[in-house]
Amino acid sequence: MKRWIMTLGLLASASLMAADGAALYQKCLSCHGANAEKKALGKSEVIANWSVEKNVAALKGYKDGTYGGPMKALMKGQVANYSDQEIQAVSEYITGLKN
Repeated sequence: MKRWIMTLGLLASASLMAADGAALYQKCLSCHGANAEKKALGKSEVIANWSVEKNVAALKGYKDGTYGGPMKALMKGQVANYSDQEIQAVSEYITGLKN
């Protein structure tokens, strides 16, 4: 019984700590649009139809400085504090947006 309660507690904690892609995307929508339909500041690609994998690769690349064009420095600052879990969550959210 005690083991079951501990397991339940761990699962509850993990779900509370799970990244919220919609909340993470809030700082993106002013440049990328509510549905990721805009070219950010007229310089980026529209990210609305990107796959989760492409979004993850781009965001991780921005974070470590290996990806990006004219918006590289701006985007690096935007994702610098994102964990891998948060990058995954926001990427899944973006891919799920409807245009």
